[in-house]
Parts: sequence; C-alpha cells; structure tokens
Amino acid sequence: MASEKNKRMLKEVKAQMESYSVVGIIDMHKMPGRQLHQIRNKLRGQAVIRMVRKSVLRLALEQAKLPNAAGLVGSIRGEPALIMSSLGPFKLARMIEQYKSPAKAKEGDIAPYEIVIKEGPTPLPPGPAIGDFQKLKIPAMVQGDKIAVRKDTVVAKLGDVISRDLAGMLAKLGIEPMEVRLNVVAALENGTIYGSEVLFVPMEEYVSRVRSAASSALNLAVYVNYCTGEAMPFIISKAWREARAVAKAANVITPDTLGDVLAKASAEADAVGKLIKPAEEKPLEEKKEEGKQPEGGAGG
Repeated sequence: MASEKNKRMLKEVKAQMESYSVVGIIDMHKMPGRQLHQIRNKLRGQAVIRMVRKSVLRLALEQAKLPNAAGLVGSIRGEPALIMSSLGPFKLARMIEQYKSPAKAKEGDIAPYEIVIKEGPTPLPPGPAIGDFQKLKIPAMVQGDKIAVRKDTVVAKLGDVISRDLAGMLAKLGIEPMEVRLNVVAALENGTIYGSEVLFVPMEEYVSRVRSAASSALNLAVYVNYCTGEAMPFIISKAWREARAVAKAANVITPDTLGDVLAKASAEADAVGKLIKPAEEKPLEEKKEEGKQPEGGAGG
C-alpha cells in the first residue's frame, strides 16, 4: 500500500508537470553534485529539475493530464529526474548544450576523443611519479625541478576504457577530458516525444540537411518537368538546350542554329572530300602522243 508521503509526492509531481509545456526525462547517473548545482543555477527561471523516485515518476507520467505523457515511461533509466520548462524542447536542448563543463576522468569512463599528453614540463616534481609515467608508457624525464614529457603521447583513443592508473595521471596533470552535461533522454511537447538523438543534433547539421533536401527537390522537379517558381528557369533552359540540339541534328535553320549547321555541313564536306581520290595527272609527253594523228591518216 502506498504511503501518504508517496501519495502527496505523486500529486505534487503530476500538478507540477501539468503546469509546463515541456516535460523531459534526465538520467542523473554519474552526474557530479558540483556540476549539477551549477547547471541548476544557470537554468533558474528557464527550467526546473526535480529528482523523483522511479515508482512515483512512472505513476505520475501514466496519470498526468498531458498528451502522450505515458510514452515517456520507456525513457526512465539509470537515476531518473524530471526537467520541466516552458521553452521549446530544442531551445531547451541548445541551452543545456551551452552549460556543459569539463570534468576529470574516472576509472571505467569511455574516452570521448583521442587523449594526448603533450610534450613539455608537467606540474609534477621528480619522485615516485616518474614510475607512474613509465607504467603508462609515457616517455618522461627530469628537467630541472619538474618531470617533463619527451614527446606528444596518445594515452587513449576514442572509445577506449580509461583505467584507474590513467585516470589518476590525468588528474595529476590537470587534464579534464570528460564533458558533463544533463543527460536528457527524451522530452515531450504537445504529445510528441523527441529523443536525445534528435534534440542534440547541431544546428548546422539541420541547416545542411534542409539545404540538401531543397537541392534534391529542385533537381527532381527539373528532371520531371514539374513547374514551380524555383524550377521554371531551369526547365525552360533545359528545354531550350534540348530543342537546339534536335534542330542541329535535323539541320533545321534558325538564327540560333545557323552557325552550327553550316559548321557541321563544312566539316562533313571536308570529310567527304578526303574520301575522294583525285584523278592521276598523266605526263605531258603522253598527252602529246595521244594528240597526234596516226600515220596514213583518214585519206591514206
């Protein structure tokens, strides 16, 4: 049987969700408390984050008077929380993206990109730390009163699991390769659920996709001769080129084809002329002999 406390919480959560136009599910797993506090402060007045027990959250979504709120139940995972706002889901996502911050790597984290320790001095003094560099196969030496890295060294590639030793070394060097932001799993607005794979697509990617779609649509319209304001200049130009090509092939004389037809005729005449062998000229002596009268003549 549900406790009175849970019943009150359920009622409060439902009422709070119903007062906002956008309701989202966040997974708070591995969210550092310091970063969460900072993000909450930055979102103040724009969005509200509320931690809710899974059982209460599930019931609240199923009972809330919001179109398709129950559809968010499948997005509950990890350590869930609610994010509620009157901003549009994409505007909210852009805002959350701006508030991400660097964080130290922990054992078991996945490298978000290729992590490189740069050549040069480190903040570490000579001592046991030199052994830590050797253990991680990072070429190092003592330079003055500091340990220095001899050359740029890749210590993790994209997708690698970060070990305890590497996490400790990165922390000592002040390298924070991880990014911390609210992990918004999905957001609901007017009955439509948007997943994180849609919400956090860069704006430049959307612009690129729209331009590509417009270009493809224009090409198709021109290809099938579908007349629109944008396609008509290209369709007319294509029709003119095709008509001119037919007129040239058929030797139809127009002001546009006259030069081409004459050039074609000249080229064909030259080609025919090359195929005809000129008559061989006989020597002048032979011509004279042929012109002489035979002896005895006609009266002989």
